[in-house]
Amino acid sequence: MTFEDLKLIPSVLKALKDENYTEPTAIQAQAIPLVLNHEDVLGSAQTGTGKTAAFAIPIIQHLVNDRQSSKGKRSISTLVVTPTRELALQIGESFSTYGKYTNVKNTVIFGGVNQTSQIKALRQGVDVLVATPGRLLDLMNQGYISLKDIQYFVLDEADRMLDMGFIHDIKKILAKLPKDRQSLFFSATMPQKIVKLSREILRNPKKVAVSPVSSTAETIQQYLYTTNKPDKKNLLLHILKDTEIDQALLFSRTKHGADRIVQNLRRKKIECAAIHGDKSQNQRQKALKDFKDGDIRILVATDIAARGIDIDKLRYVINYDIPNESETYVHRIGRCGRAGEEGISISICEPEENEYVRDIEKLTSQKIEVVNDNPFPQTDNPMTNSEKKEFDKEKQKRKEAFFANRNKKRGSQNPSFRRKRER
Repeated sequence: MTFEDLKLIPSVLKALKDENYTEPTAIQAQAIPLVLNHEDVLGSAQTGTGKTAAFAIPIIQHLVNDRQSSKGKRSISTLVVTPTRELALQIGESFSTYGKYTNVKNTVIFGGVNQTSQIKALRQGVDVLVATPGRLLDLMNQGYISLKDIQYFVLDEADRMLDMGFIHDIKKILAKLPKDRQSLFFSATMPQKIVKLSREILRNPKKVAVSPVSSTAETIQQYLYTTNKPDKKNLLLHILKDTEIDQALLFSRTKHGADRIVQNLRRKKIECAAIHGDKSQNQRQKALKDFKDGDIRILVATDIAARGIDIDKLRYVINYDIPNESETYVHRIGRCGRAGEEGISISICEPEENEYVRDIEKLTSQKIEVVNDNPFPQTDNPMTNSEKKEFDKEKQKRKEAFFANRNKKRGSQNPSFRRKRER
């Protein structure tokens, strides 16, 4: 089966082609036709199975079709609720990627950051709102968000919602949703509490299920370096001193993180490039071509940008950030060691990620070998919150000093630049 067989609109197919997607995953092949047919869906699937595309792609198609029949003011018509900031950002990036040739707009809101920019995005009008429960309720209570026009509702990672104590928040959100809507419910596991919650949300749902990817190729050797957050970039440079690592696909959790890694490596004259959702298609294609041609040593990617990449005989994968979903780790390292070739996975773990490593080892039933020859070992006392604030403050000071010094030099060397600054 191909994506063309799913009767997707040309603008969505074009975006999928840009990502080198040709065949849908099992969950996508099952769920997309049901969602396009306006069925409620109860999905048993974990992150890493292509679940996000299974609901994002058909929802984008619905919204494009709805927009053609309605020329009214843009209002929030799709709500996706997910438990964590990381997942919310990944889902928002997916909607941007698959909908880039459409006029569908999305925004992501989550707690722990200032709400000003989020409110500004909401005021400009969005079709798809991706939210964590706490911040969503907060902005609803302040009057910035209304759910009265919701036509499509997605509850993602439902079992984690319950584990994290969000059940009451979810019920408050449900009470504000229109009764006449299409609902999609996804959970990695289906204990009785989850089944009961699904019955409150869904109407005559169609069930789809896929088994999680839990095994790693036997040809992949896995190594783990444990360190503290401030030492990660220096540890990476230490690892890359090994000339055996001729090329590596390196994973970053965020787009901003990917760009920062590239900047740090280029300062050390290491040829590299980043691919992520903020890069143009031409930039991504050039980076991938340069990597395949051997012109760059390190290709830095986010998970969504790396989907669809197929690099023959890739030997090394580096996890600069440990993914918070074990299945994502399995998918990442599966990029190397293909077709019987030997692959090597190297992961860099900071204290906050130790739990993710334990989850990975539990899923794969394998211990990841810890490298003891490590000049930047993880300490028993990682940075406290106050130390981290101090570290970030010092980093900002250095950054400001750098730019102030650079602008000063430019001004002294170029009178016209100085006059422009003085104005």
